[in-house]
Amino acid sequence: MSENNAIPKITALAITFNEEVNVKRYVESLSFADEIIFVDSISSDATIEIAKNMGVKVIERKFTNFSEQRNYAINQAKNDWIVFFDLDEIITEELENEIQEVVANPGEDVAFFVKRNFFFMGRHIHFGGWQSDKAVRLFNKNFCQYNGLVHEEVKANGTIGILKNKLNHFSYKNFDNYNDKLNLYSKLQAENLYNKKRKPNAYHFIFRPLYRFLWQYFFRLGILDGKEGFILAYVHAFSVFKRYLQLWMLYRKIE
Repeated sequence: MSENNAIPKITALAITFNEEVNVKRYVESLSFADEIIFVDSISSDATIEIAKNMGVKVIERKFTNFSEQRNYAINQAKNDWIVFFDLDEIITEELENEIQEVVANPGEDVAFFVKRNFFFMGRHIHFGGWQSDKAVRLFNKNFCQYNGLVHEEVKANGTIGILKNKLNHFSYKNFDNYNDKLNLYSKLQAENLYNKKRKPNAYHFIFRPLYRFLWQYFFRLGILDGKEGFILAYVHAFSVFKRYLQLWMLYRKIE
């Protein structure tokens, strides 16, 4: 934990579900944080036990959507400065040092993007849109909150800077796990569209998935990532189709 009183204290937050394989590495990488809190969506593996044994405060809360879960976690934090990494993201020593330097002297910025190296099926993905991947992972909670049910984003009342050092993002455990994530995203997006009274048609089922594949595989050069680039473009295109299929099924339920 930080012993330098000149540096504002930092709370590390995470939302978790069945992350037992990542907990130990993740917590150890956050040794610079003054407080670590997990908001867990009722894990069925050893996530909670491992985390508590390592001194993490764990709060069990049924999952609603990503923004609500993250904003709930923010409300539990004692400190103003928050780091909010996912458990499949690896925080390097260089990034840790930069975070502490920035928190000590943030200037006018109230939040900071962190660029991410994306790994899929053991390969570093360079194209397909992943080359510009970044997310807000450090912010002052007094000026920021999450919006959006899926692919939630930090909305900041102030300027957002960007850190120099990248993190490594290992989103892929196995194909079934990755597909399950995309299915969850599709389901939440479908519910969001349903609440907005959007109805699917042939355009959504045919052209939206096709556009997603062409955009990722050709326009953003996913083709240069070999078979992994093709698989990523395909499964993400299919998740778009699944989104509108699930939306159609929501309307069928009320007929």
